[in-house]
Amino acid sequence: MPVAIRSVLVHAFACVLAIGWVGTAGADEGRLVVGSKRFTESYILGEIVKQTAQAQGTVAEHRQGLGNTAVVFEALKAGAIDVYPEYLGTLDAEILKHAKPTDMATMQRELAALGLGVAVPLGFVNGYALALKADLAQRLGLQRISDLRARPELVLGLSHEFIGRADGWPGLAARYRLPQRPVGIDHGIAYEALASGRIAVTDIYSTDAKIAELGLRVLEDDAAYFPRYDAVLLYRLDVARRFPQAWAAIGRLEGRIPAAAMIAMNGEAELRGRPFAEIAQDFVAPARAGSQQRAGLWARLWGEDLGRLAAQHLQLVLVAVLAAALVGVPLGAAAAALPRLEQGVMAAVGLLQTIPSLALFAMLIPLLGRIGTVPALVALSLYALLPIVRNTTTGLAQVSAGLRQAGTALGLTPWQRWRSVDLPLAAPVILAGVKTAAVITVGTATIAAFIGAGGFGERIATGLALNDHAALLAGAIPAAVLALLTQAVFELGERLLRGPGRLGRAGR
Repeated sequence: MPVAIRSVLVHAFACVLAIGWVGTAGADEGRLVVGSKRFTESYILGEIVKQTAQAQGTVAEHRQGLGNTAVVFEALKAGAIDVYPEYLGTLDAEILKHAKPTDMATMQRELAALGLGVAVPLGFVNGYALALKADLAQRLGLQRISDLRARPELVLGLSHEFIGRADGWPGLAARYRLPQRPVGIDHGIAYEALASGRIAVTDIYSTDAKIAELGLRVLEDDAAYFPRYDAVLLYRLDVARRFPQAWAAIGRLEGRIPAAAMIAMNGEAELRGRPFAEIAQDFVAPARAGSQQRAGLWARLWGEDLGRLAAQHLQLVLVAVLAAALVGVPLGAAAAALPRLEQGVMAAVGLLQTIPSLALFAMLIPLLGRIGTVPALVALSLYALLPIVRNTTTGLAQVSAGLRQAGTALGLTPWQRWRSVDLPLAAPVILAGVKTAAVITVGTATIAAFIGAGGFGERIATGLALNDHAALLAGAIPAAVLALLTQAVFELGERLLRGPGRLGRAGR
């Protein structure tokens, strides 16, 4: 990559980071930040930990649904969160990469070197297992995982994390010599796919409420492949010093959540649609009995969180597009002025589009040492560069040589000519590129919720975790409306720019 392009891209990254940092610096000072993974049980446990801390007068925040194990653990190591619920089997095999189960002392010693610790066994085990519909299991005579070896035609739909985990499918398939090639499916919709017959077998958590609800048969792990997944808390060692009262209260959660209680709480969320915070409140400070029915789509759309989510989403879009424009327009202008740089510039910004958005968000967490708005803004700004750079280069290249020569003949310096002739004539094309970037960013910003940046993606993430179509639509519809409004605003701007007496007429 040419030095000039590399320098511009470095400055682009620094510019975007600075803009995001100004808006969020110091947001977590004096605040206990609890994280959780993107599935029902983790949401509930995260809320229980947060509310337990708040009951002691500690300012606490729950960054919910941050993604899979790798993402949440990186956030913990980076100090972006202070504590999150984890499972010993996952910690042993997936995080610490032990080929065989070890003891707690070994795990504590290795974690201490990272400034981390494991504590507060919550009282239940939530292990991995494979399950299928009971009638299918009865018809095919399937009782054990080893029985699947004789049924290569069965479609296994497994969660993406399980497929890639060290203690997941690769080791399981090797231990049992299973011939199937599983398809990846989000855990939140796996049960629906199982019920409809699109898949035959899926991986489940042993405390899932839908096992009994759907009448599933859990296959016996007859080769004893899966380790114990005791629920614990993984935390930063400085938490006890920074929040002594809250940590003492959190420590008293040890052994207080038996498996039956956890299954019941999961059922309250997945089967009856109760909010995670309300379920946690009934556990931490029981004040009311009964449960509410899951609200309909209209109530979800106009929920009390609408204003907050809209403000967060708008902030992400506006700041990201502004940062991308501040970098992309000069970068596109440089490519137009120096044609030998154009191919390299386009290749560089185009390469960013090939990185999956959630992967880029996750990669930025350890790099920036934060979750939430900062990495989201950096990622969104980098994604928005391509249409802005491309349209800027195209728009400036379309300015006729005759008009440039006329500007020079009038005694304008190159900078004056670019500012007074080239840029105004290219403005409609540049604005179209910014419009494209803005509309795309509205959609991409929904993914930012998976790293705690908020926005309408929060509703979508919750809907995925619960397989709740109303929650999914309650997030998707406002995002779509915002995209349409964004396009309308930019089209109005383009009309004004091209209107009578405006700059667009200069090229006629």
